[in-house]
Amino acid sequence: MKNLAKLLLVSMILVPTLIFAQPAKIATKWYSIDEDGNKKSLVSIYKTTSGTYEGVIEKLLTGDTKRKCVNCTGNDKDKPIEGMKILKNFKADGEKLTGGTILDPANGKIYHCTIQIDKKTGMLKVRGSLDKTGIIGRNQTWEPAGNK
Repeated sequence: MKNLAKLLLVSMILVPTLIFAQPAKIATKWYSIDEDGNKKSLVSIYKTTSGTYEGVIEKLLTGDTKRKCVNCTGNDKDKPIEGMKILKNFKADGEKLTGGTILDPANGKIYHCTIQIDKKTGMLKVRGSLDKTGIIGRNQTWEPAGNK
């Protein structure tokens, strides 16, 4: 009976830890990668005080680093891309971040998005889509930045 109680206690501690381990690993710095495999920007993903996850472009690595989001709308219109929040309102969902949006500063469009770490490669799989189900969209793979 004591062993069963110990096993139950350990399970109650480990299961939540395993469930929330992936989102915690996602909350770090990543290099966004373009279609040619080049690093485009350094993005910092973090957990907010309200428990959601967001991401900011910390540094542009290609082109004019002072460029502005001319195609954006609303508050982001003509704002510098460096320092811009491009990931918003994500919630931890098992091993993924879901329910959020991603802004593409190149065209100013906002897409539904899911994010998760590829267990085999350690890379971040970012799926932006036109629909909430993720059927109509495209994937990007981001590299870990090593907390630089």
